[in-house]
Amino acid sequence: MDIKFLGAAQTVTGSKHLIKTASGTKFLLDCGLFQGSGAETEIKNRTLNFDPVDLDFVILSHAHIDHSGNLPTIVKAGFRGKIYTTQATIDLCKIMLLDSAKIHQLDLKYVNRRRRNTGRELLEAIYDEKDVEETIKLFEPIVLGKWTKLSDDVKVFFTDAGHILGSVVTNLKIKENNKYLKLSYTGDIGRYDDKILKPPAEFPQADYIICESTYGNRLHPKTKDAEEELLQIIINTCIRNKGKIIIPAFSLGRTQEIVYAMDRLTTQGRMPRIDVYVDSPLSVNATAVMKKHPEFYNKNIIEYMKKDPDPFGFSLLYYVKDVEESKAINLLPDPCIIVSASGMAEAGRIKHHIKNNISDPKNTILMVGYCSPGSLGARLINGDKKIKIFGEEYKVLADVKVLSNYSAHADYLEIEKFLECQNPKKVKKLFLVHGEKSVQLDFKEFLHQKDFKDIFIPMEGESFTL
Repeated sequence: MDIKFLGAAQTVTGSKHLIKTASGTKFLLDCGLFQGSGAETEIKNRTLNFDPVDLDFVILSHAHIDHSGNLPTIVKAGFRGKIYTTQATIDLCKIMLLDSAKIHQLDLKYVNRRRRNTGRELLEAIYDEKDVEETIKLFEPIVLGKWTKLSDDVKVFFTDAGHILGSVVTNLKIKENNKYLKLSYTGDIGRYDDKILKPPAEFPQADYIICESTYGNRLHPKTKDAEEELLQIIINTCIRNKGKIIIPAFSLGRTQEIVYAMDRLTTQGRMPRIDVYVDSPLSVNATAVMKKHPEFYNKNIIEYMKKDPDPFGFSLLYYVKDVEESKAINLLPDPCIIVSASGMAEAGRIKHHIKNNISDPKNTILMVGYCSPGSLGARLINGDKKIKIFGEEYKVLADVKVLSNYSAHADYLEIEKFLECQNPKKVKKLFLVHGEKSVQLDFKEFLHQKDFKDIFIPMEGESFTL
C-alpha cells in the first residue's frame, strides 16, 4: 500500500491524502482547499497532482472546507466515485460547498479586477454551483461503529472525532497478501470538554496512524473560564467603551459555541442587553443542521435543553441572511456584537465588518479559533499595526483579543489522551499532518517520550510504502 501526502503536510490546510492499495484501488482521505496563503493559495487549489478520473472513492472526515472544499474540483475534472462520510457531514456539505463556490466567485471578482488593471489574464472560478450539485449526488452515508465494505480490499469503521458535528476518525482495514493492514486517519481531533459535542471516542488498534498536530506544542486555557472572559470583554467593549465587538468565527462549530455561551449567560441573567447579530447565511443554515443532529450532543447540553429547548436562540439575537441587512449593521450607532464568517477572516462578510470597524479604538476584534500563518486573522493576532483588506490599507486601532478556549482542535495533552487507546509498540508508523513544521517537531519529540517510535513529518507530495 502506498500513501501520498498532497495537502496539510507541514501546514494546516488543504487536507488531501492519496492511498493506492496493492490491488490497485485508489482513494482519497479528504479533499480540502488550501486557505490563507495569499496568491499561492489560488495556484495550490488549482493544482491537484493526481488524476481524479483514476479515483475509486473518497472518504471524508468532516465538512470543514480545508477538508471538503476541493471535492467539486475533482468532480468537475471527472471523478464519479462515491464520497463516503456521515449523514451529518453530508447535510453540512450541502450548504458549505455551495457557500464556498459563491465566496470563491465573489473573491475572484476582486482578484480579476487587479489582474485586469495590470494586464494579466483573467482567471475562471475553480468550480461553481453546478459542480457542487453534481458533487452532492455522489455522497453516501455511513453510520458510526460498523465495519463497511467499500471495495474488495478496503473496509472502513467510523468513530466519533468530537471536532465538529459529524466529524469522524477513519479506521481502515486494507487487504494485502491475504492480511489486513490497519490504518487510522484522525481527521481533526476535538476537545474533551466541548460545551456541545461528545468527546472523541476510542478507536481500534492501528498499525499506521495519520494524526493531526495543529496544537502539538500548545495547551488551551481551561474552558470553564471561557464564558467569564467573554462576558468581561462584552462589558468592557459594549458597556464601558460603547463600542462594537466583531467576532470572526467559523460558521460551523465556533459560531454555535459562542451563541450557546451567550445563551447560557442570558439564561443566568448575566448577559447585558446588547443586540447580537450572526451575520452569515452559512452560519444560519449550519445552526439549522446542528439542531437536526442531537445524536452528536454531549449529556450536558442535552440536560440544559430540558429548561431551554433552543440553546442557539435568545432575545436580542438576530440571524442575518440578507445582504442589505448585513450592510445596515455597519451603520448602527449603538454598541452591538457581530459574529460572522470566516474564522480566519479570509473571506465572506467578516472582511467588510473588520474593514468598517478596525480603525475605531472603542471596538474589539475578538479571535476565537485557529488562524493559519499569513491569514488576516493571524496578522491581527500577531499585532500588525496596519492591515490590507480588498487592496486597501487600514490602521489597527481597535483592541484585538484572543479567546483560544473556543478552539475545536485538541491541544497536545488532549491528543495524548486521544492516543491512549493505542498500544504504541503495535503502531509501526505514525505520520503527523495538519500542523506547522515547528509545532510538529516539538510534538514528535513529545510522542517519542510516550513510546511512539517511528514518527514521520511528511512533506507535501512525499510518498511512503507501508
